Amino acid sequence: MDRSSRSRSRGPAPYVAVAAAAVLALAGCSSSSGGKKAEESAADAAAGKADTPRMTVALITHQAPGDTFWDTVREGAEAAAAKDNVKLVYSADPNAGNQANLVQNAVDQKVDGIALTLAKPDAMKDVIGKARSVGIPVVGLNSGLADWKDLGLLEFFGQDESVAGEAFGKKLNTTGAKKVVCVIHEQGNVGLTQRCDGLKKTFEGTTETLYVNGTDMPSVKSTITAKLKTDSSIDTVVTLGAPFAPTAVQSVDDAGSKAKVATFDLNKDLVKAVQNGSVEFAVDQQPYLQGYLAVDSLWLYKNNGNYSGGGEQPVLTGPAFVDKSNVDKIADYAAKGTR
Repeated sequence: MDRSSRSRSRGPAPYVAVAAAAVLALAGCSSSSGGKKAEESAADAAAGKADTPRMTVALITHQAPGDTFWDTVREGAEAAAAKDNVKLVYSADPNAGNQANLVQNAVDQKVDGIALTLAKPDAMKDVIGKARSVGIPVVGLNSGLADWKDLGLLEFFGQDESVAGEAFGKKLNTTGAKKVVCVIHEQGNVGLTQRCDGLKKTFEGTTETLYVNGTDMPSVKSTITAKLKTDSSIDTVVTLGAPFAPTAVQSVDDAGSKAKVATFDLNKDLVKAVQNGSVEFAVDQQPYLQGYLAVDSLWLYKNNGNYSGGGEQPVLTGPAFVDKSNVDKIADYAAKGTR
């Protein structure tokens, strides 16, 4: 089969169709066996729950303490796990070496599949190779779009951060922004760097980069405040994660600045901030979908040999903008925990 022949835009579609077909087929097989077990299996299938052998999937991310973005990723992963009869083991560490150790632990435990993030891909190369050498399929999500194929991952689910950054820059051009500070909360994270670089590429004004310690929110606040006090020409603060946008709003107030705040990523609090106007807009990369598809893909691969994108193309989950024009609709989804 020519793996390059599949269209990127059609990536997510096979999941829905194949999963539905698998559940229907399982319902048909189990219902013919008779007895209580068959009735329970048919009921599970009718409820959308797989009747396949129990499998274990490890989801390992670079989540920092307090970063609620990853709660949404995990919600999606848990929803897929419940549907697919998967035992989900979640762990996280923002330190790349520690994250690699968590992956090694999953390999040692002989899990059936691993889903991971590649915020710092070089640190993950060896341990991914170890997983592959013992036959454990590995998929990527959220960060690492530029590196997943080179590292031998089966599939990738996420956002092209460079494209997202470029779209962000174009959006800023429509708001009248002239000088922007792009706040990077984790130095060395390739995805965050790509966002700022993409923004600089398309934004017609001036862009500066500001590094903060994302694991220390009071420090984030004081650093942004100091920057705004020393440069009154900054009219927009861009944060690269939803939890940092409200802190940037506080910094604007503390500095007596008139700067606006816009951000990448979304959570429930951020939706409210867009609704009340304290944050201009946000980029939604659909973290719930990333977690869901990552786990579901490993179930599909184990049980059906399916993989999306033909092993060549990623499944893109963003970017999409959330602003005053559509935030009320997004708020409905946020209330359900999918944003």
